[in-house]
Amino acid sequence: MWPPRLPCVVLVRWGCWRGRFARAMSEGSSRRPRLPKDSLRHLRTREKRGSVGDRVGPSTVYLQVAASGTRDAGAALYVFSEFNRYLFNCGEGIQRIMQEHKLKVARLDNIFLTRMHWSNVGGLSGMILTLKETGLPKCVLSGPPQLEKYLEAIKVFSGPLKGINLAVRPYSAPEYKDETMTVFQLPIQSKWVASDYQLSQHSRKSPTRLSPNYLANLESFKSEQQLSGSDGNDSPKDIDDSWKIKGRDPSLVVAFICKLHMKQGNFLALKAKELGLPVGTSAIAPIIAAVKAGKSVTYEGRKILPEEVCGPPDPGSVFIVVECPDQGFVEPICENDTFRRYQEEKAEAHVAVVVHMTPESILKDSRYQQWMERFGPKTQHLILNENCTSVHHLRSLKIQTQLNLIDSHIFPQLTSYNYKEDLATFSLPVIRGECLLKYQLRPKLHWQKDACITCNPGEFETEALDLPNFQERVQEYKENMVDSRAQLGKGIQYPEVIFLGTGSAIPMKIRNVSSTLVNISSDQSLLLDCGEGTFGQLCRHYGDEVDRILVNIAAVFVSHIHADHHTGLLNILLQRNRALASVGKSSIPLLLVAPTQVMTWLQQYHDHCQEILGAVSMIPAKCLQKGTEVSKPMIARLITSLLEKYDLEEFQTCLVKHCKNAFGCALVHKSGWKIVYSGDTMPCDALVQLGKGATMLIHEATLEDGLEEEAVEKTHSTTSQAIGVGVKMNAKFIMLNHFSQRYAKIPLFSPDFNEKVGIAFDHMRVCIYHVLCSWIEVWGREFVSCTFSYFETLIPSPFPFSLFSKVIYYRFFLLTIPRIDLACL
Repeated sequence: MWPPRLPCVVLVRWGCWRGRFARAMSEGSSRRPRLPKDSLRHLRTREKRGSVGDRVGPSTVYLQVAASGTRDAGAALYVFSEFNRYLFNCGEGIQRIMQEHKLKVARLDNIFLTRMHWSNVGGLSGMILTLKETGLPKCVLSGPPQLEKYLEAIKVFSGPLKGINLAVRPYSAPEYKDETMTVFQLPIQSKWVASDYQLSQHSRKSPTRLSPNYLANLESFKSEQQLSGSDGNDSPKDIDDSWKIKGRDPSLVVAFICKLHMKQGNFLALKAKELGLPVGTSAIAPIIAAVKAGKSVTYEGRKILPEEVCGPPDPGSVFIVVECPDQGFVEPICENDTFRRYQEEKAEAHVAVVVHMTPESILKDSRYQQWMERFGPKTQHLILNENCTSVHHLRSLKIQTQLNLIDSHIFPQLTSYNYKEDLATFSLPVIRGECLLKYQLRPKLHWQKDACITCNPGEFETEALDLPNFQERVQEYKENMVDSRAQLGKGIQYPEVIFLGTGSAIPMKIRNVSSTLVNISSDQSLLLDCGEGTFGQLCRHYGDEVDRILVNIAAVFVSHIHADHHTGLLNILLQRNRALASVGKSSIPLLLVAPTQVMTWLQQYHDHCQEILGAVSMIPAKCLQKGTEVSKPMIARLITSLLEKYDLEEFQTCLVKHCKNAFGCALVHKSGWKIVYSGDTMPCDALVQLGKGATMLIHEATLEDGLEEEAVEKTHSTTSQAIGVGVKMNAKFIMLNHFSQRYAKIPLFSPDFNEKVGIAFDHMRVCIYHVLCSWIEVWGREFVSCTFSYFETLIPSPFPFSLFSKVIYYRFFLLTIPRIDLACL
């Protein structure tokens, strides 16, 4: 049996001095005025360059792998020049990766997408909102059809994207040219997929072929309108026809051929000095500008030619980004005439590198390999797919590895999903992608691996083990833990709560956005909210077991339609279908409890990107409010199925105080436990009534005490307000969640903290029955006294917290207080 009372989850202040400092810092950062958008430095610099940028290419250009294409991080390529930044594909979680590794987005005014698939566009909504906050005035999206429709779908939950001009450059548009390069879009059509798709479209014209899930979802829309008295304005127009396919085309991908502008040779100062030019004086500047622009100059009666004082020009290399998702695209790619112009001996330009976002099965195809070889031996090939092995989130891994030394159950080691397919072999220069791997195009063609992430868990452990008295204290704790197991008994493991995302608004390197997995039994799991990156967190938590967990997830509760709570849902649907197929099970629709507005988002994606509506059955959250009569038989059957799948007596919802149609929920199990989840809300009496007698309350605590006005403005709760809600409902234990990302890892606390309160961290595993046991009773006063004496040396007095809280604080920060600066982890 595992140790009781989760002694690591209740945190308190370091002391008054740290509290005042951190409060000042957080208030200062929240009140700092944002610079006006026209003050972005790179925009002013671009204006100064004017038309010169069209003729003088950049001196530094490189490609960098942002995400290597692993199952938890779809392939994405970041391109840097001193003039511009570009992103090729924007899968789910890419924003968090770029933030952690300081890949700046402030100049990211062009995003290129190879196809309308979630692995390519899943992070686009979060990225656009982040670009808007940086003050970027315009961003252009290039790629396949339906991009405009996809942007309209994003507005379902983001609202009007005022302050940023989003433009779409269709694949049929002429080439794009800026200060760095010219980009040619090359549409590639899959013949057999196209024909198959057209047959599929014809078959869907008959309404008799609509699946029961389509009908259930349609009924959910109508039921919601009746319950809310809606006139239908919030739902799609012509709802009875809304399930017909309108423009989805999986038979098209877009490749990108990118040619750098020519760069004039470097000015040779020594050569110029030999020719008598005024090197080192202000008079040399116009001379340099002229010769680098290819013009001759006359100085003291002598004509100076550009080639006399400048090195040879760089004509500009080419790089190609291509995705070949399945066998249907192999022949069209291999026989494409545009590609051939870059493969012949007298090619239009040297192709320095080809980036292949291509699965391993295609890379093994002899036709595809022959096509790769036709680029010649000097062309490099970069592969980004699920067979790449790369760590993308080092900070999170480091913290978890160190905390695992203290308690391996509460903080399990993170892992990764290992793809088991054999690798293709090549007879040409091929390198497999790693996060942050660079290929330098200028000033010199070469690979750079110095920025690649190196992960050595042993070093993380050594760093912790070298702390003063660390090993002795951990050993002391573990010896007492053995005794605690016997007193608690065996076999009480469920329900188990896994916190996958505990931050608010946007994903950051330590905390991802909202998502909580509730394992009701070994084969029954449910998700409470599903923010961007939820599947990636599952992958890193469960590794090769992730498909088993996906199969166990039969339902998802989405509290409200904000991006940090629902944009991970689509990937869960897609990956769950994949997991079911991998174990030979037929597709079982996921039960989705949510505001019906989420169906508008799902429908838009279904219509224009991928078929997903058959994988979900909608239960409107309003239908689960206490006292609501459900008149629609199909919805009533879904509710019954939900309760039966999880052995629940009740699954109830209530409206909370946040945005329109925001809900909290309560799960009451037949064995007697009750879990209440607040979603996002201010203190709410309806939630108090819903949660009376809760075994565990999971409540948002976005802001610290003292920021009550900001909490009202943003309709969130402070820590004391969240605890107060738990006290009013007589909750046996309160887990605080959804912390503002301004607090990095450690939110600030108030004296309201006690032995019934804990805070959540990403990848924390909590067994409800463990937190309900008395730790002091099980461990004994002697051990508590021993640990307290050490803890007292770390915390300044006066200290207004209970003995219990101090000991818990000691256990959690045993690893981090003595020498490791928390801000640097």
